[in-house]
Amino acid sequence: MTVPHPKSADRAGSPAPEPTRAPSPWQGQGAVVAVVALGGAVGATARYAASLLWPARTGQFPWTTFGINLVGCAVIGVFMVVIAEVWAAHRLVRPFFGTGVLGGFTTFSTYAVEIQRLVDAGEPRTALAYLFATLAGALAVVWLAMKAARRLLAWRQR
Repeated sequence: MTVPHPKSADRAGSPAPEPTRAPSPWQGQGAVVAVVALGGAVGATARYAASLLWPARTGQFPWTTFGINLVGCAVIGVFMVVIAEVWAAHRLVRPFFGTGVLGGFTTFSTYAVEIQRLVDAGEPRTALAYLFATLAGALAVVWLAMKAARRLLAWRQR
């Protein structure tokens, strides 16, 4: 007669259950990843179209990217107020629109490349102006858009 190892069996002699594996952090995230990718494609396509319509000239302030980033910040300011304070949206709306579309539309990478191009073109003052104007403008616009959205929503509820 063999005696089971104490850790492999309970007192009645039946085998111990297999240890459960922790769920993967990716489990159930396929839909989120898919909508972020789809939204990113939509946003990046819109940004690319804007850059074709209004191309930046070498050595000059990149108005198109500046405008895109400010518009995107304004939209995200309004969107976050609506999604967080007013509308109980489907769980995929925020990743699709906020992360995907607006993340693809606004662009930190192009902003950084354009600063480097301005410096390389011998325009360090323009590069610094662009650097600080984008940061200050983005913060101001998102704050103003959130404030305006809250005021509009409060006015509509009266």
